[in-house]
Amino acid sequence: MQDTYYKPEDLKKFGKIAEFQPDLAKKFFDWYGSVFKEGALSQREKSLIALAVSHAIQCPYCIDAYTVDSLEKGADEEQMMEAIHVAGAIRGGASLVHGVQMMNKAKEIMM
Repeated sequence: MQDTYYKPEDLKKFGKIAEFQPDLAKKFFDWYGSVFKEGALSQREKSLIALAVSHAIQCPYCIDAYTVDSLEKGADEEQMMEAIHVAGAIRGGASLVHGVQMMNKAKEIMM
């Protein structure tokens, strides 16, 4: 029995997803590689975005990978934590704005 669903060593096996579906995996990895190339955003900015999104979707593998990647691309701890706070604010705001749906429904029922 494993202690956790997420084993850090599995991150190194990511490329093996091609084993069961090589054509689709190639398309994904080609696209993924293109997304993270320098463009209108720097690679450091893209890595910080990926770090923030990793926290929003709560992917331990991504958090691990983009913590390392952000540091390697020159981000510092303050920038990384700020990016995570942005993700948290958006996630919290998204939950709260859905409260409008509840309010609309409650008002409809109470009328």
